[in-house]
Amino acid sequence: MGGGLPGPLAHPCGKAAKALDDAAHAYELRQVEGGIIRPWTWPTRTRDRAEVERLSGQRAVPILVLDGGDVIAGSGNIVRWANEHPPPAAGLSSEA
Repeated sequence: MGGGLPGPLAHPCGKAAKALDDAAHAYELRQVEGGIIRPWTWPTRTRDRAEVERLSGQRAVPILVLDGGDVIAGSGNIVRWANEHPPPAAGLSSEA
């Protein structure tokens, strides 16, 4: 695995993405608005995070939606999952 995770002040989405990259997982990155730290985004937070809430039951990011539909929420959980689940070898299906 290349390098360590970003520093403790790094954005949680960046920590999750780095762990997925380091473990060589393929993923689709989608950016959403409505960050907690940006008060001007609060009025549209519900609309901007509707898909996140529909998929995970919460508005916080990051989330990782697995091919089977299971959702992993939170950077720590995503980092743990990425480290514990190596991607399938090239050309092999992960479905049995």
